[in-house]
Amino acid sequence: MSTRPIGDYALLSDCRSAALVTSDGSVDWLCFPRFDSPAIFARLLDEEAGYWSVRPTCPAEVTRRYLEHSLVLETTFRTRTGTAVLVDALALGDRERGHSMGASSPGALLREVTCVEGHMPLEMAYAPRPEFGLIRPLMDTVRGGLIAYGGAQVLTLSAPVDLQVRGSTAHTTLTLRAGERLGMALHAGWGWGPEPPRWRPRRIHRRIKDTIEGWRSWSRLHTSYQGPWQEQVGHSGRVLRALTFAPTGAIVAAATTSLPESVGGERNWDYRYTWVRDASFTLQALGTASCEVEETRFFSFLARAAATQLDRGADLQVMYGVGGERDLSERPLPHLTGWRGSAPVRVGNDAWRQRQLDVYGELLDAAHELACDPGQDRFDPLTRAFLRGAADTAARRWREPDQGIWETRGPSRHFLHSKLMCWVALDRAIALAPILDAADRIADWKRTRAQIRAAILTQGWNQQAGAFTQAFADPNLDASALTLPMVGFLPGDDPRIRSTVEAIATRLTDPRGLVHRYRTADGLPGGEGTFLLCTFWLAHALALAGEDASAKQAFQTAASYANDVGLLAEEVDSITGEPIGNFPQAFSHIGLINAARAIRDTGTGHLHGRHT
Repeated sequence: MSTRPIGDYALLSDCRSAALVTSDGSVDWLCFPRFDSPAIFARLLDEEAGYWSVRPTCPAEVTRRYLEHSLVLETTFRTRTGTAVLVDALALGDRERGHSMGASSPGALLREVTCVEGHMPLEMAYAPRPEFGLIRPLMDTVRGGLIAYGGAQVLTLSAPVDLQVRGSTAHTTLTLRAGERLGMALHAGWGWGPEPPRWRPRRIHRRIKDTIEGWRSWSRLHTSYQGPWQEQVGHSGRVLRALTFAPTGAIVAAATTSLPESVGGERNWDYRYTWVRDASFTLQALGTASCEVEETRFFSFLARAAATQLDRGADLQVMYGVGGERDLSERPLPHLTGWRGSAPVRVGNDAWRQRQLDVYGELLDAAHELACDPGQDRFDPLTRAFLRGAADTAARRWREPDQGIWETRGPSRHFLHSKLMCWVALDRAIALAPILDAADRIADWKRTRAQIRAAILTQGWNQQAGAFTQAFADPNLDASALTLPMVGFLPGDDPRIRSTVEAIATRLTDPRGLVHRYRTADGLPGGEGTFLLCTFWLAHALALAGEDASAKQAFQTAASYANDVGLLAEEVDSITGEPIGNFPQAFSHIGLINAARAIRDTGTGHLHGRHT
């Protein structure tokens, strides 16, 4: 059973796949060649599921950081005999710069340790376990490393040291002295292809430097945000880029699967996919972080993945694989014990089968976000037809119940947020009508938009709660009501919005000031932690209400739960205060970026919601 705190991990990315590294130098999670591929190392979920560690043989003081404006990790070990620096990176393609990052990533994990002072005795242990630990590969030592055979992939470890192989694990110990350096690389190839070449130390050193420069060149293109928390906004932009699948532009919700929403519980989901639900907030965040190319590619991916479903009258799917795959059927991995015994471990996510009517609003809002950018081209004919169809579907189905933004697995209900986003779909479609060649639809869209607005104001407002609530005719609160002013349905200083924000701030928060999504039954056993996204939403809504000091306090509360290298999880355990849920979580970083911008802009009088 894996017990290491989730916040102890740092992310590596080549914009195709991801690795997680502990503070003491162990790679406990790695998926090649895609984010959603079966893991080669999965000790994150089970002690027997594979890892690759490099660390001192004696007690050490450890510090770490990302090298400036990059996601290349530097870990420094200080012992009584000396100091060594370990640099870890997932290699970008040769001399990839700027927006091309990830276009030709070779699928290689690079590790280089240098003794900078005194001498350092080190140990290295390498235990690949393909297919989430199901396979214990055969290992063959070769000149300059070893090759592991098992499953579809052949894993080549380049390491110019003597390796002792016992079963399916390789070990070595060595001592580096000041100025000495050891470079290692793990490269994955396919079992039916040619044997992957070994990487020489000089090549490893050069490609690490190249990867650092690749990240820095991208960061130099994305520095236009000026305002409070500028460093955190820039870093969160890099995290979103790290979670982007370069071949398609898809952004995964997180790098992991089955890190639980409550320790020991069953709320363990696979987040290595792309959610339509996240679209509009993601595009706002990408725009704030100056990621214009990423905005366009992400929207194009979603539009093309979804377009054919509306053509045949089906519900718009709520999520897709990073290549546009639709069938994401969920299955358990019973051989894995799960993080701190949180089982089952799942791959796939059956939420793809759900009806969530909010997705139409998210797509139209995302399209509106792009269209407002003077640097963007008009949509092509297929995209225009798709967006018209999405608006028509929202107008036709807004009265139907669904599973809602939080993907509850209980009965369908009339969730307020779903109705709100159907209103957004029509509101944005009306604004986009000249671009969408939809002048003939404007009158019908306006009539339906008014009907949805009236329903929200009469059935979504609950006098008993003094707030807009989770569902029609329901007194229970839901943090998604905080988005009402964020999408421009009502201004942030409307008395009903102020009352809703106050109700959520007092009745949905824990003693730390972090916000729960809701406190109602949702069809699943057990509970969950507080959601960092929802706390950033609270900060955002407070800013729109003109409560600048409270907004800053809520923002600081949420941001303080970033780990030592600035990564945010999905949730925070209300009892222990430690990060839980899949990690790092794109939506948390999106919330940070958008809340920072809202606080900046309301402080200068520039932002009053997005009502059109």
